[in-house]
This record gives sequence, structure tokens and C-alpha cells, in this order.
Amino acid sequence: MTKKQIVIVTAALLLSNAMGGLDNTIINTALPAIISDLHGIEYIGWIVAVFLLGTAISTPLWSKFGEYAGNKRSYQLSALLFVIGSFLSGFAPNMIFLIAARALMGIGNGGMVSIPYIIYSKIYPNPRKRMKVLGFVSASYSMATIIGPLVGGYLVDTFSWHWVFYISVPVGLVSVIFVQIYYKASKLVKKTTPVDYKGAILMTLGLIFLLSGIEMIGTVNIILVGLVLIIAVALIVAMIKVESQVDDPIIPNRLFKNRPLVIDFLLFSLIWGAFLGFLIYSPMWAQGLLGTTALIGGATQIPGSVTDFIGAGSVASMRRFITPQKVINIGIWTLVISFVVMVVAGKQAPYWVILVAAAFEGFGNGVCFNELQVKVQQDAASEDVPVATSFSFLIRMLSQTFMASIFGIILNNSLANGVADSAGKITMKMMNKLSDASSSGNLPANLLPQMRTILHNGLHNIMLVALALMVIALGINIYAQQLEKIKMKKQAGESIRNKVSQFEN
Repeated sequence: MTKKQIVIVTAALLLSNAMGGLDNTIINTALPAIISDLHGIEYIGWIVAVFLLGTAISTPLWSKFGEYAGNKRSYQLSALLFVIGSFLSGFAPNMIFLIAARALMGIGNGGMVSIPYIIYSKIYPNPRKRMKVLGFVSASYSMATIIGPLVGGYLVDTFSWHWVFYISVPVGLVSVIFVQIYYKASKLVKKTTPVDYKGAILMTLGLIFLLSGIEMIGTVNIILVGLVLIIAVALIVAMIKVESQVDDPIIPNRLFKNRPLVIDFLLFSLIWGAFLGFLIYSPMWAQGLLGTTALIGGATQIPGSVTDFIGAGSVASMRRFITPQKVINIGIWTLVISFVVMVVAGKQAPYWVILVAAAFEGFGNGVCFNELQVKVQQDAASEDVPVATSFSFLIRMLSQTFMASIFGIILNNSLANGVADSAGKITMKMMNKLSDASSSGNLPANLLPQMRTILHNGLHNIMLVALALMVIALGINIYAQQLEKIKMKKQAGESIRNKVSQFEN
């Protein structure tokens, strides 16, 4: 490929990353309007969870498909599925249709966000140049998350929530067309090992049953929930057994025998699970409790998007003076501060408090992501770098899917308890309207304080759980720091012994 072709393909792949960042924030801005229009606040967890579930399940499958069919074809197919899902989401006449379309978007997103990293390794074999490109990846994502709330708020306020989905359609098509024209993939080496269909099917079914069971908690009979979860565990156990016997497993069991790598995965899952709580519910906090418009509610994401980029860019400078684990420690402490601010904030806390919390949250998230993404590839064995990178995406998506379900359950329980305690004065339909400033004006003014108290209780509990996750992450990272010190002492000892041996010789 010529330099021009490489630049154009890189720009086309950056568009896919931007679409992912745009969807993460633009959908949260539109959620209150979607709930008000389609009447389904009890399904709010599903709108986010099913997208993340589709992403989580498909991520390792797309990378494996790329090994057999080529990364170019894998990327294009995944991006097209995302585009089709976006169009159908905008067309959705009811919540069930929307959830199904979001699932299709999620399946496409799994390849759209992971395959580019594999392509970058092919067209940028020089690690230093690749790191610069990954900096642009972070910048494109941050820029999209900054623009997302503004564009989303404008579209919702001026047109309708449907347009927050339609906007991704032309962007995705441009990316697919440019990759088709300019990406000259090297000749595909045909793999002789059989495809691990059994492992793929068992993993997919296991994850679907697991996340569906979690989402059912509190809404259906507990016996049915237990049965679904038992089936999920059985499928996952069967997958582990199959994976240990095939030549080319989807997820090699040896990854979990690498202790530093397992710690990286744990930190990824805890940090991204907590992060989702702020990402989804801070716009609802502004609109439901403070009565802001969708545009102003979506703007709560902007400080975090700016500081995310700053945090990611500061990692290289910090690494000159401190160890990787200490860099992660700084990021986690920043995230702890963010959630402490949200936990202590009352229902009448001013708007700027949310913005301050967002700024801390973004910086900590940027620091942790950049450091952990590099650390995963350093801690993995050389032959496991591709699958470890893919699995790091999977573990983040699984964590966010899981926590989206948990946060939805927490909010639903708080709303249900508040409605039950109101002695019939407040209904769930009224709580649906409270989340959207355009419809909350039609609610009885004398009941608004009580309704906002109910909503605040749910949002407060969500932030409290997110804070608990960060405290656990802090404890794990402190343990990892001790392992890091032991490793450095061993390396220093070996270095001294080698110098002594050389001197004696």
C-alpha cells in the first residue's frame, strides 16, 4: 500500500471508532425522549444492555472470522450490520422493535471496534508509528463523545429522537466504501485448523442466557430466573471443556493462568462497569431532577470527553517517572473522587456539580484505558497478543452489559418502591414522563418534589454501587503494585548477579 492509501484507510477506520463514541453518548441523550415516546422506562436497561451484549458476544467471533475470511471482509460486514441496525433503530415503532434493532447494532459493533486494531498492526508494523495512530484513535473517540451530546440534544429538541440513529448511516457507508477501494490486504493464509463452531455456539448461548437471566431479576418469577442462570452456567462450563480440547479455541484457557493478565482483565471489568453508571444516568439526573432540556442534559458528557483525551495523552509522560500500576492508581483515585461527588450530591445539587464529577470521571477513565490497553499486550505472551487484545474488548463489553442490567434493576426497584409508597398518587407512567423535560411540564406540580425524590433514590443507589466497584478496583491494584515491586526486585537481583558473573569472568 502507498502512503496515501494507508492514510485514507486509517481515516476510514477512525470513522468506525467515532461512530462507536457517538453512539455511546448520543443514545444516552435521547433515552428520556425515547422512554417518553415509546413508554417503557422499565426497559431502559435493555436498550443499553442488548447493544453491549451483542458487542460482547460478537467481538471474539469477528476476530476469528477475520482469520478465516480476511480482516477486510470481516470489518466491512460488521460495519454494514451496524448501519442496518442504526436505520432500523431510528424506524422503531415500539420498544421491542428498538431492542431487536439495537441487538443487531451491537453485533456489528463488535467487529467494527475490534477489527481496526488488527488492521492497524498490519499497515503499521512499526510499534512507534502504531502508538501515534492509537493516539488518533483516542482523539477521534473523544471528539465523537464531545459532539454526541450536542448533536443528540439538538436533534431531539429540533426534530425527534429517531435522527440520533439515522446520523450513523452515511458515516458507516463512507467507511465501508473507502476501505473497499483503498485497503489492499495481503494474501490470506488459509488456516488448516478446523473452526471451533462448538465453542462459539456454547459461548454465545451461555452469554445470552447469563445476561438474560440477570435482566429478568425483579421482573419475572425467581424460579424462572434461577433456571435461566443454571442453564447459563452449564453452557459456560461446557464451553470451557470444549475449549481445552480444540486446536484453535475462541478463547484459550491459558490466558487465565497468566496472573498479571488476569489482574488487567479484572481492572478493565470493574472500571468499565462503574463508568457505565455515570455515562447512562448523568443525563437523566440533569433532566429528571433539574428539569433541563435534552441538549443541556447531554452536555453533562462533554467535560468527561475532554478530560478523557487529556488523561489518555498524559499516560506517556507519567510513565517516564512512575510504574504502570502507579499510573493506574492515579486513574482509579480520580474515578473514586468522581463517584464520591455524585453519591453526596442531593436531588437539588446544582448543575455544575455534575460537570465537575464528569471531568474527574473522564480523566480517570482516559488514564486507565490507555495504560491497561498497553499493559494487556505487554503482559500477554507474544503468541497471545491478538487474542488477549480481543478478549480485553470482550471483558469490557461483558462488564458493561452486566452492569447495565444491574443498574436497570436498581433503578426499577427504587421506582417501584417509590410508586408503591405513594398510595396511588404517583404511577410508573408519570415517572416515565419525569425523565423527559418536554413532558414533565404536564405533571402535577405538587407531586414533582416527591417524584424527584423517588428518582433521586434510584440514581443515588446506582452511583453508590459504582463507587463500591472503584473501591474494589483500588484494592486489586494495590495488590498488583506489590506484585510489581516483587518483580522489579527480582529483576534488579538478576541484573546484579549477571554483572558480578561478567566481572568474575
